[in-house]
Amino acid sequence: MAKATLQEVSTSLNEQNSFQNLSRFQEIVEFQKDFSLRIWYNDIPNCYATHWHTVLEIILPVENYYIVNVNDQHFRVMPGEILIIPPGELHELNAPNTGKRLIFMFDISILSNLKSFSGIQSLLVQPIYITPDTYPSIYDDIYSLLMNIKEEYFGTNEYAELTIYSFLIDLFVKLGYHHIYKQDLFPNVRLPKQKEYVRKFNQLLTYIDQHYMEELDLDHLSESVGFSKYHFLRLFKQYMGTTLGDYVTICRIKASEKLLCNPDLSIAEVSSRSGFTSISTFNRLFKQYKKCSPTEYRQHNNGFKL
Repeated sequence: MAKATLQEVSTSLNEQNSFQNLSRFQEIVEFQKDFSLRIWYNDIPNCYATHWHTVLEIILPVENYYIVNVNDQHFRVMPGEILIIPPGELHELNAPNTGKRLIFMFDISILSNLKSFSGIQSLLVQPIYITPDTYPSIYDDIYSLLMNIKEEYFGTNEYAELTIYSFLIDLFVKLGYHHIYKQDLFPNVRLPKQKEYVRKFNQLLTYIDQHYMEELDLDHLSESVGFSKYHFLRLFKQYMGTTLGDYVTICRIKASEKLLCNPDLSIAEVSSRSGFTSISTFNRLFKQYKKCSPTEYRQHNNGFKL
C-alpha cells in the first residue's frame, strides 16, 4: 500500500526557485550546504520542457500525481511511488495545478570507483519505477531509505552527507540483489553456481566500464569469464536483459553524454573518446538512443556547473 503522508519540509518559494536553473536542454544543478546532493520539497505547479543533467534524480510525489516523460517512456507517478531517473536522460516534467513532491538529486560519480558498482550502474540504463506492485519485496525498504535520507539532509548531523551516501549505497545494493535473485536470471542453475555467474559478470561489467573506448574482442571477453562464445552471449543477455553489443553501445553513449558537457570538445572528439569507430556511427546511434543529435543534446550547455 502506497504511503501518501510525509513530514512536510518548510522551504520558501525563492529557495525552491533557486534550486534549479534550466536551459533549453541541460538543467544546471547547484548543490547547497557544500553537499554533492540536493533535496527539496516542491509544491510549485511548474512544468519543465525536455532537459537533462549529469546527476541522478529521484521523484517521490506526496500529494497528487506527477507526470514524467523520459525519452519515449511516460510515467504518471502517484503519491508514495518512486521514479529514479538516471543521469543524462532527457526528461520532461509536468505538474498538476496542485500537488506536492520530494525531489532528490545525487552526484553518483563519487561512487564509481567502488568495487562492483559497475554492476549497479548497469541497472541505470533506463528509469526505475518503484511501486508496491512493481517491487513488492523491497518497496518498503526503498521508501524508508529515502525518508532516512530526507531526515539527514534537513537535520543537524555533522556527518549527514556521509550518512546519506551510506543510505544511498544500501538502496543500490537492494536494487542489485532484487535484480539478481528476484527475477530468476539463471533458471535451472543451482544457487552456488548462480553466485559464481554473478561474480563473473560483475567483474566483466567493471572491465567493460574501464575499456569501452577500446575495441572489445568477443573471444577475449568470453574467455575471461570461462564460457564459450555462444554460452557467454546467451548468459549475458539473461543477466543484463540486453545484448552485449547493445550494452557496450549504451556505455559509450553514457560516456559521450559526460563529454558533451565540455563545449571545448568537438563532436568528432567526443565520438572518438567515447569509443565509436566513426562520427557517422556515433551520430546515428546517439540519435537512435537519445532521440536527438549530439549537437542538439549539448545545446545551451555553456556555464555548466554542479
